[in-house]
Amino acid sequence: MTLKELLKYEEIIIQCHDNPDADAIGSGFALYTFFKEEGKKVRLVYSGKAKITKPNLVILLKELSIPLEYMEETDISGVLITVDCQYGAGNVKKFKADNVAIIDHHRQEITNVPLSEIRYYLGSCSTLVWQMLEEEGFSVNRYPNIATALYYGLLTDTNNFTELNHPFDRDMKDTLAYDLNLIRKLKYSNLTIDELKIAGMALLGNSYDSVDRFSLVKTQPCDPNILGFIGDLAIQVDSVDVCVVYFEADTGIKFSVRSCVREVMACELAEYISEGIGSGGGHNDKAGGFIFKSELNRCYPGKNADQYLLARLKEYYENFTVIDCMIDKPDLTNMEIYKKRPLVQGYVKCTDIFKKGTPVIIRTLRCDMDNLLSDDDLYIVIGIKGDVHPILKDKFFKWYEATDEPFDIETPYFPHIIDKNTGSIVDLKPYAKKCVSTGEVYIYAKPLSKTTKLFTLWDRDTYMLGKPGDYLAVREDDENDAYIVSKDIFELTYKK
Repeated sequence: MTLKELLKYEEIIIQCHDNPDADAIGSGFALYTFFKEEGKKVRLVYSGKAKITKPNLVILLKELSIPLEYMEETDISGVLITVDCQYGAGNVKKFKADNVAIIDHHRQEITNVPLSEIRYYLGSCSTLVWQMLEEEGFSVNRYPNIATALYYGLLTDTNNFTELNHPFDRDMKDTLAYDLNLIRKLKYSNLTIDELKIAGMALLGNSYDSVDRFSLVKTQPCDPNILGFIGDLAIQVDSVDVCVVYFEADTGIKFSVRSCVREVMACELAEYISEGIGSGGGHNDKAGGFIFKSELNRCYPGKNADQYLLARLKEYYENFTVIDCMIDKPDLTNMEIYKKRPLVQGYVKCTDIFKKGTPVIIRTLRCDMDNLLSDDDLYIVIGIKGDVHPILKDKFFKWYEATDEPFDIETPYFPHIIDKNTGSIVDLKPYAKKCVSTGEVYIYAKPLSKTTKLFTLWDRDTYMLGKPGDYLAVREDDENDAYIVSKDIFELTYKK
């Protein structure tokens, strides 16, 4: 569904979920402004048992002049759009309406509304609305109040950006021209005295594992951002390397992860904790996620939240090994020789985009690659599934035949490159050209039997993660140049 499809209605009511949070409010406000600009008669509303009293939200509404109304009953003659929720779900009052649309980023639970746009993989509904507005050619940054509301919506829904699991979330965060002073004010208006008491009580009752140096903290149900606040305190203890803080809600378990060691990326641990029964993600040091109670009961019958999380953490630490290419040389005795197939891939010369010496980030669907400097000697090779490999010029021309033909692939997110100095984000697609591997590239490789974390020569802070069945690969002509290739890509890329 596109916003253009809703322009046929002259009267539009945008409904946030009951007890709306900043993400619902920001998303609704952006849609309200868009439809107002299109000359429609629009209202932005919410309902439920209580009106908004949370200090940060009261400030948000006042400072950005957001016309959010509390509504108990109304006649709807045009279209009702539920935002950050789904019409008929338990968290939003169901008003009678002949025409309904849904814009949401949660798992789909309502399937009988044809006018729906649900992108469950995004960290916030604000990101979804930003995308939809961009698709209509609506420049959000022309409206500073909208940009600020969307930015704050993403910030709060991803626990201060610690749970950004999709590159579109990161793109919006880096693109919006928001009011920094107001965001700072809102950040420091988020904690009530009762929530401070909740944090203190939680820290008194933590579980600590002295062998693996992790702490597990359970708290009462609270604003999800309070989990991050508690985690930030706990991780400062000198004997704690990793901290997981959580609470149980009606529908599942909300959790936050903190890590201060490079061998455990918080985002990867969050994904591991929620694998198959929820979702998780974020950054190397801060992350979080959610576990659906129904899925936990189905997959792990008889286990409560405490038992599951503690067992999952112990299992995590018992089942990985670490390889550092700067220190360790992989044992080649059990590895076989493979030859790279002559595949068509993409390439970009870094200085075709940013001048030499510019610190850059390469953003892919999977992660951000940091600690890179633009250089005439640095090329970016784009794989058949949108994966990216930095490579030096001499090796690139040794292993690939470059062409001037444009390169494109079907992928949910084509890699981007970011200037760390200015924040400028550039899509690599217009610059990408085809290259073909020469067929003379040989590697040593073997399938992994255990989860492996590999620190490459390119990135000393972020490991490549390989799971059983993926491959550890080592260049035949450089035993220090090791990397991990997922099973599906390996089988397409190499042959014996």
